[in-house]
Amino acid sequence: MKKEFVCIVCPRGCPLSIDLDTLEVTGNTCPRGAIYAKNEVTNPTRTITSSVRVNNREHQLVSVKTTNAVPKGKIMEVMEEINKVSVSAPTHIGDVVIHNILGLDGVDIVITKNIE
Repeated sequence: MKKEFVCIVCPRGCPLSIDLDTLEVTGNTCPRGAIYAKNEVTNPTRTITSSVRVNNREHQLVSVKTTNAVPKGKIMEVMEEINKVSVSAPTHIGDVVIHNILGLDGVDIVITKNIE
């Protein structure tokens, strides 16, 4: 059986096909496409971007993201945890808001915007 999808690693958007039995990938124009396809069928992950409230700034949010990709099945749980927190200004790019979210080793939620 085969699965087909479009690679999202680069702007090229190669049409990929992967044999689910052998994990043989076709359609990729670079090695990154083959790695992406194999990961997508064996352990799909995503980097999450969101925002959190800034306590001492009325109607202001600050952008955050995960430092590493999280398993696709945990996205909603991660978002629930992100929605529970808020920060106080000043914030700086790279400040950790949540360390090892959901116990995922090496996956922190970090600030991606400076607010003075």
